[in-house]
Amino acid sequence: MMLRIAFFVTALLMAYPAFADTGMRVVVPNRDIARGETIGEADLVYGTIPANSVFSGIETSMDTLKGMEARRMLRAGEIVRVDDVRHPIVVTKGAIVTMTFLAPGVTLTASGRAMSEGGVGDTVTVQNPASFRQISGIVTGPGAVRAASSSLAIPASTSLALAH
Repeated sequence: MMLRIAFFVTALLMAYPAFADTGMRVVVPNRDIARGETIGEADLVYGTIPANSVFSGIETSMDTLKGMEARRMLRAGEIVRVDDVRHPIVVTKGAIVTMTFLAPGVTLTASGRAMSEGGVGDTVTVQNPASFRQISGIVTGPGAVRAASSSLAIPASTSLALAH
């Protein structure tokens, strides 16, 4: 019995280096990147951080960061968090945008005023200048917003007048 325990302990000690913590591979800037600057592939390198300093929200993929805009100054060699970057702003607050409403067989477009800013894929609020109603939409490009599907719901008490 003692021999089995000795073999077991020896096997554990020999296997320990295989389980030793080597850290985590992360993406870090190779130079300082100013706030508002668009990040390119040449601006990034891979680095390793100790496992005890890993926390959620750390960027680990260069593809995720390429083309993003820095929300704050990113220092060379420092960890980049998800909240440190955003899609480049293509809709600015106060700008006139084209809203597109899509329904099966119907596409409607209207102009509106952006009440918030956003990049492609971000949700922004757009105000209809005629009714002052605000609608949420997803930015699809410069000056273009697709209305969110929940914005298309028509209350049951509303009657539609169709022009002939």
